[in-house]
Amino acid sequence: MTTQRQNMKKSWQAFELSDLIEERENSNRSYLKFLDVKSMSMGLYELPANAEDKQQPHDLDESYYIISGKAILKVEDDEIPVKGGSTVFVKAHIAHSFVKIEEELRILVFFSTSSTN
Repeated sequence: MTTQRQNMKKSWQAFELSDLIEERENSNRSYLKFLDVKSMSMGLYELPANAEDKQQPHDLDESYYIISGKAILKVEDDEIPVKGGSTVFVKAHIAHSFVKIEEELRILVFFSTSSTN
């Protein structure tokens, strides 16, 4: 279980990236959801170099913050170069995936609880 800090009223939570990385690795899955509250959810997504990203369009708006790595995020017909420090927003129901993954990607994923579409 992820090491997290929270106050007694559970009005905040804090996570350590190193703990999330370890938990994701131990899960043997590429995606680890570590926050799921009424207004949003968050996860850690990792893809090795040259991997195939098999995600399908989501029902919710989504933002990516690239922690590290280098790839192209294909959003419909557009190709967006991403690397550590990049942030990208993708509306719900839009086809997108990471392609041409040159360096292992480590990504924070933020999902809304409602769609702007």
